[in-house]
Amino acid sequence: MLISGFTYVTQSGKLLPTGLDNWKGNTMKKHFLILLFIFFTALTACTGDLGEQQLEIAQLEEKQNNIEHALKLYEEVVRKYPDSPNAKIAQERLNVLRKGK
Repeated sequence: MLISGFTYVTQSGKLLPTGLDNWKGNTMKKHFLILLFIFFTALTACTGDLGEQQLEIAQLEEKQNNIEHALKLYEEVVRKYPDSPNAKIAQERLNVLRKGK
C-alpha cells in the first residue's frame, strides 16, 4: 500500500515504513549497510598512503642492516606506486644501496 509517497507493508496487523528508519525485521538492509560502511572505511584507509608504510618499513630494515629485505620493499614501492613521491624516495635509496654492493 502507498501512503504519502512512502511504501508501507502490513506486518502483524501494523503498518511499518520500509525506509531506513525501519530496522525491525529488515536484517538484509541492516547487514548491507554495515558491509557498505566497512567497505568504504577500508577503502579510504588504504588509499591515502601510496606506499608510505612499505617505505617506512624499508627504511627501518635498512637501519637494521637488513639490506636484502629493504631492497625488496623499496622495489615494491617503486613498482606499485611509480608516480608517487614515495616511489622517488624509494628509487633514490635503491640507487644508493645498489652502488654500495
